[in-house]
Amino acid sequence: MNNFEFKNPTKIIFGKDTIEKVNEEIPQDAKVLMLYGGGSIKKNGIYEQVKNALTGVEVVEFGGIPANPEYETLLKALQVIKDENITYLLAVGGGSVIDGTKFLSSAALYEGDTPWDILTEKIKTEKGMPFGTVLTLPATGSEMNSGAVITRKETKEKLGMGGPGLFPQFSILDPQVIVSIPQRQLANGLTDAFTHVLEQYMTYPVGGLLQDRFAESILQTLIEVAPKVVKDPSNYEAASNFMWSCTMALNGLIKQGVPGDWAIHMMGHELTALFGIDHARTLAVVTPSHYKYNFEAKKEKLAQYAERVWNVTEGNQEDKAYAAIEKTEAFFHQLGIDTKLSDYTSDYKGTAEEISKRFTDRGWNGIGERQALTPQDAEKIVKMTY
Repeated sequence: MNNFEFKNPTKIIFGKDTIEKVNEEIPQDAKVLMLYGGGSIKKNGIYEQVKNALTGVEVVEFGGIPANPEYETLLKALQVIKDENITYLLAVGGGSVIDGTKFLSSAALYEGDTPWDILTEKIKTEKGMPFGTVLTLPATGSEMNSGAVITRKETKEKLGMGGPGLFPQFSILDPQVIVSIPQRQLANGLTDAFTHVLEQYMTYPVGGLLQDRFAESILQTLIEVAPKVVKDPSNYEAASNFMWSCTMALNGLIKQGVPGDWAIHMMGHELTALFGIDHARTLAVVTPSHYKYNFEAKKEKLAQYAERVWNVTEGNQEDKAYAAIEKTEAFFHQLGIDTKLSDYTSDYKGTAEEISKRFTDRGWNGIGERQALTPQDAEKIVKMTY
C-alpha cells in the first residue's frame, strides 16, 4: 500500500429531520448567501425547512445555479457576495450547487483579475470563504470533499478545481429528501457514485486490502439498494444507505494508499461540455470502452471485482474480467442509463478527435492510474463509445 496523508474536516449531520440543525452550525453574526438550483426546493418543502432553521440569521438568496454549474451564472453570484458583504455561504442542493459554492468560496477571496484562472491555472485553494451544505440529491460526494467541477458554456469547457480550503465546514444529510427526486436523477446519482468508486478501485493491486474491501462494500451496497430506491424513494432504509454510499464514494477515504484512474471522468467531462449530456450518463458511456481498451492493464482488478462484487465464480481470469465489464454495463442499463454516445446524439462525428486535441492543448499527455494514456488513446476510447 502506498504512503498517504488523510484529513477530512467536514462535520456530517446525518439522519431524519436534521435540516433544523443548520442554525446551530452557522455563526449568529454571519451574513449568509443561500445558494440553490432551479427552485425544486421550493416545491418539496426543503426551502421552507432551511429558512425556518435560519430564523434570526441575515440571509441573502441566489437561485438558478444550473445542473452543470456555469461560470457566467456564478460570476453574478460572486458580485452579490461583494455587493452584500457576505461572510458565509450555504449550498442547498446537489453536487452542482455545492460545486458552484466551492468555486464562489475560492473566488470570493481570490486576488487575481479573472476567477476562471483558478481552474485553468490549477490554483489550489488554501483558504476559502466558509460554507456549509444541505444535501438534496445524493450523487457526487461533493458534500464531504474539497473538489469541484465548473462549466463554461462560452468556451464549451468543463474543468476541475480544489484545495484544502474547500471542504464544507458541515453538511446536513437527511435521506428523506430523496422522496421528491425524479427517477432520472436517482438513476444518475446511483451511476455517478458507482463510477466514483470504480475510478479509485479499478486500477491494479498494490496491497491495499482494506481499501479494496471498502470500495467493494460501497459497490455492493449501491447494487443492493438501487432497485429499492428507484422503486420507492420513501423507503428510508434504502434511501439512507444510498445517501451515505454516495458520500463515502468520494470523501477521500477509499483512495488513500492506492492509485486512482479518473480518465473516465476526464473524457466524460468533455462529452458534457460538448453536448450537455448528464454527467453520470457520460461516465456510463465511457466506462465500458475504457475498460475494454485497457483490458490487459486492468484485468487483475476486473477479475477481482467480478468475483467479490458480482459473484462470478466460473472461468479463468480473463473470462471473469470480461464478465465484470458486461455486468457493469448491464447494471447501468437496468437503471435506464444508455451506454453509447450515439444514444445521446447523432452529431458525434469528430468528437473523439476534438477531445484528443483538447487534451493535447492542455498538456494532458499522460492520464490514468499509470499516466500512460495519451490524447491519442483517449481518441480511440471515445471512438469505441460511438
